[in-house]
Amino acid sequence: MSRGDLFPEIEPFAAGYLPLEPGHVPSQVKAGGHAQPDTGHVMYWEQVGRPDGRPVLFLHGGPGAGAGIVHRRFFDPAVWRVVIYDQRGAGRSRPQGSLARNDTPTLIEDIETLRRHLGIDSWLLFGGSWGSTLALSYAQAHPDRVLALVLRGIFLGRRRELDWFLHGLQAVFPDAHADFAGHIPEAERGDLLGAYLSRLTDPDPAIHLAAARAWSVYEGTCSTLLPTPTSVAGFARHRAALGLARIEAHYFRNGLFLPPEGLLGRMHRIAHLPGEIVQGRYDMVCPPVSAFDLASAWPAARLTVVPDAGHSALETGTRRALILALDRFRPDAKTLALG
Repeated sequence: MSRGDLFPEIEPFAAGYLPLEPGHVPSQVKAGGHAQPDTGHVMYWEQVGRPDGRPVLFLHGGPGAGAGIVHRRFFDPAVWRVVIYDQRGAGRSRPQGSLARNDTPTLIEDIETLRRHLGIDSWLLFGGSWGSTLALSYAQAHPDRVLALVLRGIFLGRRRELDWFLHGLQAVFPDAHADFAGHIPEAERGDLLGAYLSRLTDPDPAIHLAAARAWSVYEGTCSTLLPTPTSVAGFARHRAALGLARIEAHYFRNGLFLPPEGLLGRMHRIAHLPGEIVQGRYDMVCPPVSAFDLASAWPAARLTVVPDAGHSALETGTRRALILALDRFRPDAKTLALG
């Protein structure tokens, strides 16, 4: 295998469901099974790779997208102890699409709950898109628990970034945006986000699933340099679409639950931590200006711009750059970036 290819498929060496609400006892499940919780949030988690390897936490996008099997393959299983989990309401965590007690400070607490549960002292953070937002938020809250960060498709949660997703993308993807806006009656398009959120939280599946599909297909269509039916179809699946669209709209309406000074205003807390920033030159979901702004505020980080990529982590140039970025932090790296 040449350096930069995804690693072979691998199964978890451990997996489970972790209750996140006091007093809640989840159903007993095996790795790959399905939880059937009655009340309260329950987190799905898994570990792959080397049990005694250097710990790394994978933070998925969205918010609400969930992690997939392919995400295990970014990491050399001979080196890394990889922890992958689905955030509240996302993926295999339950309840699916729940907005109750679902905000950024609570997600940071959930990460700490998982870290303590697995007996990990500190770890490397690996995240893209919303995963980069959450990684920065967690690192700024708990810098003593972070070894380094590898981030992709930077999203800082600023107002102009939200406005770009909801409206600005029309300049590049007018057809996709027309379909996205067209799902909402013209009289309600003055508040596109509010109109979507009201539908995504409607109890009628016919209403919330249709809205979720329209939102998710829009995002999927704009996520790669060259959109493909396969990639867009993945966003359109009901299970994936509902968690992504409903939770994403909820977070967007609430400014991503970030502090007033934003993430850049707290960079002094992690200025000493090494980082790798990988950004697609033609990322239309999270435009490159945010990666440049982050790199300017973070002297210990290195920015790599992939010249022929959009937003997706799975585009050829981006996945190669991410795997090479991880190589910087291998225990056997010639120039060791960590102590």
